[in-house]
Order: sequence, then C-alpha cells, then structure tokens
Amino acid sequence: MSKSLLNNLSDVQIAQPLWASAKELLQQAISSASRVINGLLVVCVFMAVSLWLSGNGTGAGAFDLARILVPEEARHIVWQNDLGVPDSKEASNSLADDQSQSLNSFSKAQQGQKMFGAVANKHQVVLLMPSVAQAQVKPISHLTNQIPTSKIDPQALDSNLMGSIQNQRAVADFFEKKYSLERSKIEEYVSNAVLIAKEANIDPILLLAVISVESNFNPNTKSNAGAEGLMQVMTSVHKDKYALYGGTAGAVKPEVNIRVGAYILKHLIASAGSLRNGLKFYVGAANAEDDGGYAEKVMAERSRIMNLCQPGSLNRLTLNGKDLRS
Repeated sequence: MSKSLLNNLSDVQIAQPLWASAKELLQQAISSASRVINGLLVVCVFMAVSLWLSGNGTGAGAFDLARILVPEEARHIVWQNDLGVPDSKEASNSLADDQSQSLNSFSKAQQGQKMFGAVANKHQVVLLMPSVAQAQVKPISHLTNQIPTSKIDPQALDSNLMGSIQNQRAVADFFEKKYSLERSKIEEYVSNAVLIAKEANIDPILLLAVISVESNFNPNTKSNAGAEGLMQVMTSVHKDKYALYGGTAGAVKPEVNIRVGAYILKHLIASAGSLRNGLKFYVGAANAEDDGGYAEKVMAERSRIMNLCQPGSLNRLTLNGKDLRS
C-alpha cells in the first residue's frame, strides 16, 4: 500500500514541473499574441486618425470611419496648435495653391473671382463661356494620352485656330444662326469642345464639325441604332467609358458625350491611319466600300469653320443665300 502511494506521489512530483512548464509556454504564447493584437489596434487607430486629420471634407470612404473614432472638435484643436495651418493668411495662400493645382487637373476652378480661362494639359485655354471649366468632370486624358501622337493624321491635331475668343465667338455665331440655337447653349457647346480638345490633344474644329454633322448640336438626339448625344456615341457599345462618368445615364450630357466621343474619334483615326478613314470608322462604315458621303460632309463643315477662323478673313458664310454671320 505504501509502495503504491509512493509511486503516485512520484508521478505527481514529475507532472508538476511539466504542467508548470506548459503553463509558462501558454502564458508566453498568449502574451505574444496579445502584443501583436495590441500593435495592430494601435496601427489601425493611428491610420484612422491620420486619414481623419488629412480629410478633405468629402465625408467619403475612410474619412467617415475616422470622424466616428474622434470628435470633430479635436481636429480643429490640432490644426490650431501649429500642426496644420497656423493662421488665416497662410490658410488663404494654401487654398490658392490648392486651387491652382486643381485647375491643372480639371478638378476645380479658381474661387472668389471670375475665371477667364482654364488650364488643360498645362496650356492656358481661353473660353467663350469660362464657367464650363468649373464643371467637376473627370478628364479623358488618361485614355487619349495612350494614343501616340505620331499615329494621328496631322489634320486631326489642333491648329490653334480656336485659341481666341474672337474666333470662338465667330463659330458660335455661325452655328447659332445655322441651327437657330439658344445663344447660351451654343457657347456652352463650343467652349466644351475647345476645352476637351485641348485635354484630348485633338482639333476642336474637327470635334465641332462632327457634332454639326452628327446631331445638329442637339444633345438629345438619339438614332435608331442607339447612338446618343452631340457626337452620337453608341451608348451600349461604350458602356465601359461612360462608367467613368457614373454610367450611361450621362451619355447625353455635353461635357461627358464630347469627352467620350473625342477619345473614340482619336482612337479610330490612329487605328485607321488617316483622318478620312477614321471618320469612316466613326460612322460605322469600316467594312463598307464607302461611308455614304459622311467623311466629305465632316471635312466640308471643318473647312467652313476653319475659314471663319482664318486671319484676315471676312468671317462671313452663307447658307442657301442667307448670311450666317452678323
């Protein structure tokens, strides 16, 4: 009996160090895991607060989460304690710098003063309707810039004839009378064409000629085949491009339709090897013997617009014997 008790006691004595060792290892593992989890929590909070402090007031995405974690008042305290902009004068200068950078990317126009130009592709653009440059519309340049200029027919590149307000006004007068359009609308369309052409590095006169032939400057025009807007873009075929602008619901918006149309036209000109062939592709006659005279119509309209803009010209055109310029 005593021998059995001694054996049991010996087993317990052996098990105790083993249990203590296992307990110690478990505690170390828990401690390590706890440190990792705490570290991750600290990083997450730090990132959230950093995002919150750098927030731009959009209330979107990560900024919402960050503002939930920390009261808004704390952010103002931080900015006022020399961690941000120390005074109102410096804040004003900072805002002016931000606005200047925004102009270069087409995201914002200058605030607090009337704007007489817009910046597109690092070039100054003077517009007949300056407010067009203030529209918050994503540029199409990330697509058009992928098309090598060397592949573009020189006739499709900007000759800068539309670079002056005088010439833009002459073209607006021409189309206003030709199609009996509301003056503010035609100025909007002409200004959009000039701005977007600079953005896409294509001739604005060509864009205006295509718009004239395709839709007579009526943005609500829709063909039986499903082409819509000023440049009659096939909405169902180019859903991916309209996705950049919130979907196909924006297909008839001039500032969207002209951008998508300009990219498609430039891409087709590069693919087809010439301006005329690009126009043939644009009208959907790539596999046909001829385009039904479409390219000729666009080129003729392009020539009429160019004549309006030529230095020293009388800037007078007629349609069926009627003067189209006052």
